[in-house]
Amino acid sequence: MRWLPRRKKDRAGTLRTATSDDVDHLSQFVKSRTGVEAYIEPRTAVTEATVVLVASTGEWTRRRIDGAEAARSFSKKHAIPLYDAGVVGYPKRMREWTALRKQNGQNGPPRAGPSV
Repeated sequence: MRWLPRRKKDRAGTLRTATSDDVDHLSQFVKSRTGVEAYIEPRTAVTEATVVLVASTGEWTRRRIDGAEAARSFSKKHAIPLYDAGVVGYPKRMREWTALRKQNGQNGPPRAGPSV
């Protein structure tokens, strides 16, 4: 049996960047909810910048995005405000929504469907 080399995207130390699925998920979230705001999170050692979208209900989702410029472009395209999470923090409604989910025994990541 011969060892096959790992694909580049699977290599240790390779920065994980956004995919079209990430951007599609973010777009669908914006289109299916009201009062959505975007919060950019900084790049880490293993992941490109991420964006957290928070709806008026507090429901939220997080996906990778290809840097701050891509986040600005996305928020402009979808006409939603963009904030720096490191500067302004996250909205109270997001924390309340997460706490309510935990109280109801929903400890996994938020589901991709409509608001809970």
